[in-house]
Amino acid sequence: MKFLSGSPLTDKSQTILLSLEWTERLDKRPIDRTSDDLDIIFSKLKDIKAFEKFHPLLIQQLCYYSYFENLEKGVTLFRTGDLGANWFAILSGNVDVCVPSENGKGHTLICSLEAGAAFGESILYDTPRNATIITSSSVMLLRVEQKDFKILWERNKQYLHGVITSLSQLTNTLDPKRRASEFDPSLIPQVATNKLLKDDPTRNPALPIVPNTSVRIQHAAYVLRTCILSKAPQMIRDRKYHLKIHRSCLVASEMVDWLIHQSPIVHSRSQAVDMWQALLEEGAIAHVSQEHYFKDKYLFYRFSGDEDRTLIRPSNVEQNQCEQQLADVILTLAQVGPDAMLRMILRKPRHQRTIDDLEIIYDQLLHVKALSHLSSLVKRELAGVLIFEAHPFKGKVLFTQGDQGKFWYIILKGSVQCIVYGKGIVETFHQGDDFGKLSLVNNSPRIATIVLNEDNTHFLRVDKDDFNRILRDVEANTVKLREFGKDVLLLEKVPINVKTAHGTYQVCYKYFVMSGIVEKMLEYFLETYLCVNYEEGDTSLDDFLSTYVIFMPIYQICTRLLSIYKAKPQQRFGENIGLALQEKVKVIRFILEWYDASRETFFEDPKINIFLDELYDLILVDMKIYPQLKEEITLIKSIIENDTEYKDIHLRKLPWKQRNNIDKPNIIRQSDEVIFKVYCADHTYTTMKMRVDTPAAKIIRVAADKLGLRSDQPDDLKLCEVKSTGERILYKETDLSISYGLSLNGRLFLAPSDHLDALVPLPEQSSFSRGTWQKLEMFGSKELAYAITMHDYQLFMAINQYELLYQVFGRYKFGKITANLDRFMRRFNEIQYWVVTEICLTPTSGKRVQLLRKFIKIASYCKEFRNLNAFFAIMMGLSNIAVSRLSLTWERLPNKIKRMFSEFETLMDPSRNHRIYRSTLTKLTPPIILFMPLLIKDLTFIHEGSKTYLNEGLVNFEKMRMLSHTMRTMKICRSQPLQLEIPQGAKNLFEIQEYVREMNIIDNQRILNQLSNKLEPRQA
Repeated sequence: MKFLSGSPLTDKSQTILLSLEWTERLDKRPIDRTSDDLDIIFSKLKDIKAFEKFHPLLIQQLCYYSYFENLEKGVTLFRTGDLGANWFAILSGNVDVCVPSENGKGHTLICSLEAGAAFGESILYDTPRNATIITSSSVMLLRVEQKDFKILWERNKQYLHGVITSLSQLTNTLDPKRRASEFDPSLIPQVATNKLLKDDPTRNPALPIVPNTSVRIQHAAYVLRTCILSKAPQMIRDRKYHLKIHRSCLVASEMVDWLIHQSPIVHSRSQAVDMWQALLEEGAIAHVSQEHYFKDKYLFYRFSGDEDRTLIRPSNVEQNQCEQQLADVILTLAQVGPDAMLRMILRKPRHQRTIDDLEIIYDQLLHVKALSHLSSLVKRELAGVLIFEAHPFKGKVLFTQGDQGKFWYIILKGSVQCIVYGKGIVETFHQGDDFGKLSLVNNSPRIATIVLNEDNTHFLRVDKDDFNRILRDVEANTVKLREFGKDVLLLEKVPINVKTAHGTYQVCYKYFVMSGIVEKMLEYFLETYLCVNYEEGDTSLDDFLSTYVIFMPIYQICTRLLSIYKAKPQQRFGENIGLALQEKVKVIRFILEWYDASRETFFEDPKINIFLDELYDLILVDMKIYPQLKEEITLIKSIIENDTEYKDIHLRKLPWKQRNNIDKPNIIRQSDEVIFKVYCADHTYTTMKMRVDTPAAKIIRVAADKLGLRSDQPDDLKLCEVKSTGERILYKETDLSISYGLSLNGRLFLAPSDHLDALVPLPEQSSFSRGTWQKLEMFGSKELAYAITMHDYQLFMAINQYELLYQVFGRYKFGKITANLDRFMRRFNEIQYWVVTEICLTPTSGKRVQLLRKFIKIASYCKEFRNLNAFFAIMMGLSNIAVSRLSLTWERLPNKIKRMFSEFETLMDPSRNHRIYRSTLTKLTPPIILFMPLLIKDLTFIHEGSKTYLNEGLVNFEKMRMLSHTMRTMKICRSQPLQLEIPQGAKNLFEIQEYVREMNIIDNQRILNQLSNKLEPRQA
C-alpha cells in the first residue's frame, strides 16, 4: 500500500493505517462483526488525527456501519446529478470537488478536501449530487451505505453537523434554497414516505387508533360537550384562522382550563391533556385538520360530528343528568389518561420524542415482563426506537410461517395465537410477552404464524436494524475481566454527563458493574468509587452496600478488607508507600460507608467487633509510618465505641457523599427478649421469655419441658399458629422471630403431629365484644389521624432495609429476624380490620353513618399527613365486603363525603401497576410513610424475574442495582424527620394515643360477614 506523501496524519496515524488487520474487519458485513472486531476498529479510529473532531459516540457507530475503501488516484466517486447511495469520510489522501464547466466540456475545480472531511449527506433525502468527486491521490475512505447513514444521522445529528462538509455550500452556482437544504435536511419539504405516515393511525398520534369509538368514551364526550354547552357555551364556536373558517371548534388551552376547574381530581394541566388525549385517540374529538394530537396550545379541536350539525343548547333535563354524571366521567378519564398519553408518545416519529417522552417510555419498560432480563442501558436504547402498532380486529394474521423476519414484537395489550404448520395452535402469548426474536437473531424465516386473538390488540415493535444495532452496541460496550482463565467481572460502558470547571456538562464514559465474583466487585468499588472524584448521582457503591447480604457474608467482606489493608507495597510491581497509604485509606472509607448504610445492624454479627479491633491495632502500628491516618483512626475508634454523635460530625466532612442521619427509634434487635404464651390442645399454657432470634426448635424443647409434654420421638412435637378462623400454620425448626410473625389474633400451640387436627382457637380469639363507637364519638378525626400517623412513623422508622431482602428472598436462608417489618405489616392489617370491626359492631344506622364518615375523614387526614400506609389500610377496610355491602348506610352519607371517597378510590386503582399511586408518590415530599405491601411486591417481581447468579457463579449485579433502586424509595421517604403540629384544641390526646396503640379487632371474615348481615339482612 502506497501512503500519500505530505499527508497531515502523524507518524502514529500512518502506522495505524498501514496495519491491515483492522481494515480487514471493516470488510465484513456489519451484522457479522463481533464485539472484538468492533473494539479493535474503535481503538484504531479514535487514534487517527483526522478524526479528532469526531465525537466518541459517533466513532463507535461508524465502527459498526462503515466499510473501508482504498482507492487509487483518478477514481470518480460520483458525478453531478447522480442519485447517491453512500456517505464518505476521508482517512487519508485528498479528493477534488468539481462542477461541470459552463461550456459543458470538462470540469471546474472548486476545492480539495483533505483527511477528516466527510461528505455525501444528500442521500438523506434522495436528491441529486451537487458536485463531482475525484480522487487526486491515493485515498483511504470510510463508506456508509444510505440506509445505515439515515440511522446514523437520526441518532447522531448533533455530532454530524460539526463534521459534514456541505457540497452545496462549496458550489456557489446552486440555488440558495437548495444550498440551505443540503446542509439542514429538516428544511427539505416532506417526502412521500412522510405523507404515508401521516395517514397511518399507528404512526400519527393525531388520528384515532380504533375504527369506532367505545361506548364509555362516547358517553364521556357527550357529557363533557353537554356540560360545556350549558356552563360555557362561548367555548364552542366558529373560528377564523388564515382566512379559513373552522366550524364549532374549541381552543385546546381553554379546554384544559375548563377541565381543571371542574374537579379536584384534575390536579395539573398535564393530567388534563392526558384526559383529552384519551378522547382524541378514540375519535371522540379531533384536531380540525387532523394534524396535531392534543396539545395545550392555541390549537382548534372539535367534538365528533359538530362540523356538520347545528349547535343546540341542551335541555334542562340533559344538563342536570350530565352534571350529575360529570364527576364519574372525569374519574374515568383520569384512569385512562396516562395510558392514552403513553400511546400518543409511542406513535410520535422517533426524532420528535423529547427527553421526558423517553423517560415515560423507559418507566413503562421497567414493568414489561419480556424485558425484565435486559439491562437499564438496553431498555433506554429501546425507548428511543420502539414503534406503536395497533390492530382493531381479531383474526388478522400478523405474519406467516416462512416469511422473512422484519420486526420484534412485545404485546402491550391483548393476546395472539402461535400456529405451527401441521400442529395447529401451540401457544398463546399475552400482555407482556414477546415474540419474533429468533428469526432476527438467526436471520432466518419465521417458524410460526401469528394470529390476533382479541380485538384492539396493541404491540410495541422494534425494527430488525434497530434490534441488531442495540444488541450489538451493548455487546461492544461490555468488557470482561478474566483472572486465572475465568471471567471475574463484566462491565458495561455507559455515557454520563460530567460537570466541567466552567459549569457546563460534557459526555464522558464510565464502566458500570453488570456481574462478577464478589471479591472482584468489592475490589472494583474500592478502586473506582472511594475517592474525592466520586461522581454525583452514581449509586453503584450504595447499591452494593444495600444488597451485599444476598451474595457476600460479613466474614468474607472482613477477610478481604484485611487482606487488602495488610498488602505490602513490594508485593506488587511499581507500588510505593504513597500507593499503600491510598489503599489503606480506601479500606477505612469503605468501612465508614458500610457503617453508615447498615447503622443499627452493623454490630449484630460478632465478627464485626473482632474485625474492627484487629483493624484498629493495625492502624495504630501504621501511624508510625503514616501519620496521615490520624483522623481515620479517630473515626474507627468512634465506631467501635458506637459514639454516633462524634462519628456523624466527621462523616459530614467526607466529600464524596451526602449523609442520612435520621434516627430509628424502638428498633427490635435479635438480642432483645420477648414474652409470649404457648398453649396446649386443652388450652392450658405456659408463659415464656426468650430472645427474639430464638429458633422454633428451642421453643419446642423448652415449652415441652414446662408444659410436661412427652413424646416417644423427639421430632414428634410441632409448634404451630392457630388463627381465629381455625387455620393452622406449622413452623419449621429453623424459623425465627415467631412471636412477631403471628397474625392479629393468632396464638402459638404445641402438640404432637398426630393431634394437630384437635387444635381449636381459644374463645377469646373468635369472641367479639362491644365496639368502641361511643369512645370514637369523643375523639376528633384529625386527632385520631395524628395519633395513628405518629405511631406508624415510629414503626416505619424502625424497619431495617435488609429486612426487606430477608422477607423477599426467604428469611430462613439468612438466619435473620424481620420483626420490625413484621410489626409494621401487622399494623396495616390491624388498622384495616379495626375499621371493619367498629362499623360492624355499631348497632344503630345513624351511628354507623357517623362512624363511616369519620373513617373517611381520618383517611383524608392520613393522606394529608402523608401516611399512605394507614390511608390504604382504612380504604381497604371500607372496601371490605362486610362494609361495602351496607348499602343503606352508604346511601345516607353526604354527597361531599361520597365524592371524597370516590377520589380516594382512584388513588387505590391497581391498573397499570398502580400508576396513579406511583405518580402521586413522586409529587410528595418526605417524610412519607409508604404503602409497604406494594414495595414488597415490587421487590418480589425483581427477584422472581431475574437470576441472582449467572454462569460460572457470577453475581447478577444488574439485579442488585434494581433491588437497591426500589429500596431507595424507602430511604427517600425517611430522609426527613416527621414534624407534625399537634391539632389545635386537641383533647384527650394521651387517651387517643393509648387507644390507637392497642386496637381490639375481629379478623375472622366469616364473623364479620355475619355481623354485617344482622345489621342489614340480605334482601330476597
